[in-house]
Amino acid sequence: MMNTDMSLQRRSGALMRRAEMYQEYMKHIPIPTHRGSVIPFTSWMGLGKSIKQLCGQPLHYLTNIQLRQWDKLRIGSEDEFRPLDAIIHPCKAEVTIWLIEEVHRNTSSHHHVANMWLLDPMHHAFVVPSFPN
Repeated sequence: MMNTDMSLQRRSGALMRRAEMYQEYMKHIPIPTHRGSVIPFTSWMGLGKSIKQLCGQPLHYLTNIQLRQWDKLRIGSEDEFRPLDAIIHPCKAEVTIWLIEEVHRNTSSHHHVANMWLLDPMHHAFVVPSFPN
């Protein structure tokens, strides 16, 4: 039992350091200030993926989680199968994502990020692949 506790503490400590490095890394990526085209989209996650591809930069782990939650909120609604860009103007949706991204990059605690990662065994799917280990 004692070895398990020590192993968990080491893993948590390493995850905390990684989350701190990740938060610092994300903080230094500038938020785009000007875009010239409207991005069509059917879901929040789809818009996030398009933004990442078009802007050539990642979205914060917490932003990706938020987008996934917003898509889940639509399940069972009367507009569940209606393309999201027919409900929310694409420019407003993109600006909303960038505002949330700015909050996550500049104000999120690495402690919170690390705790979220501990609860999410698939967190690697939303963490920048090029992020240094």
